[in-house]
Amino acid sequence: MTQSGTNPLAIQQPLSLGDVRFYLATSVMVLGNLLLPYALHRIPDAGRTFLPILFFTLIAGWRFGAKGGLLTGVLSPLANHFLTGMPPASVLQSLLLQSALLGVLAAVVASRSRKPSLPILALVVLLHQALILVPQLLQAGLRAAFATFELRLPGILLQILGGFALLWFLGRQLPQTPASSREG
Repeated sequence: MTQSGTNPLAIQQPLSLGDVRFYLATSVMVLGNLLLPYALHRIPDAGRTFLPILFFTLIAGWRFGAKGGLLTGVLSPLANHFLTGMPPASVLQSLLLQSALLGVLAAVVASRSRKPSLPILALVVLLHQALILVPQLLQAGLRAAFATFELRLPGILLQILGGFALLWFLGRQLPQTPASSREG
């Protein structure tokens, strides 16, 4: 429902905390972050490989702004942990920080992008991975950090390519909100 000639990815629609659509959009993103890991965890080591709990956090931050990305990034690991026991308590705190970081990072880049594209979305995902691999790099060295990056490569590609496709679809399907309801 965008005008022809506009890039649907360019339309970030941060919603006010007082807007019911904010809670609806966040709930849908958290539900996606529950269902995607559930579906993929049938595959051995899928959580560490496909990073499914981060997928809709990226979408929420990019599409609905920092508040949507942050709330999705915090609620998704908590909901998954309490409903399924995954992620385990031993990594929950780390995953909460990683997820929240991705949601906010996506929102910041999306709000400043004049012409969002696949390379810009790739930059967000790769920058996020670089930031969260720094502690491992400092503690275990370059070889261990690179091995983790290599393990996560399918998930990184899923976030970039799948995220781009879903953002494009959402840009075509969701009506644009008035500028007066925009808040970062």
